[in-house]
Amino acid sequence: MPTPITLKHLFSHHPKREGLYKFLLLLAVLVGYFGYLSWEYDLKTGGIVAALTWSFFVLCTPVADAGFLLDFPVRLITGMRMFLTEILVWVIAIGINLIGVFLMPGSYDKTFLTSLFYKILTHPWPYWSIILLCAAGTFLSVKFGDEMMDVVAHRDRDIFHRHGFLHKVMLMIALFVLILWAYYHLIEKLGVEFPA
Repeated sequence: MPTPITLKHLFSHHPKREGLYKFLLLLAVLVGYFGYLSWEYDLKTGGIVAALTWSFFVLCTPVADAGFLLDFPVRLITGMRMFLTEILVWVIAIGINLIGVFLMPGSYDKTFLTSLFYKILTHPWPYWSIILLCAAGTFLSVKFGDEMMDVVAHRDRDIFHRHGFLHKVMLMIALFVLILWAYYHLIEKLGVEFPA
């Protein structure tokens, strides 16, 4: 007779299941934000502004936040490296904004964040330097995440004993801290201000 599925079994620690839960949580946040924007404006505008906001967090933050919420569950569910998923995320975010800037520039006027994003996108010098720093920080953090997941999965159990792994980790952390410092310094220098 098959064992019945209990709540304990349903929520027990299982990496693929955890990844699915995180993905569903991300999806719920995006659907909620989309719902709010659709109620505030209309269905079409809500979808466009939600996509633009998501792409802002992909392209203009120096860690893989918007992408990582997708990268990590995809890695747990499919085994695909987060670095590859993040490349796909960036391609989608860039595509959304190519369409947005050239075909729907008025969509950026709906929120403070998207209007700031439009300013960054339409002024290559000096604002694209923010996007370049964010790309460096994002892909460095995702590479670090991939390597740590390899260690945790015991695929490279002896990685600590060869190839100077500890030195490599310390170098990646130092580079990431330098990127974060440069990012915040650049934001301050360019006079980008967020409302209180």
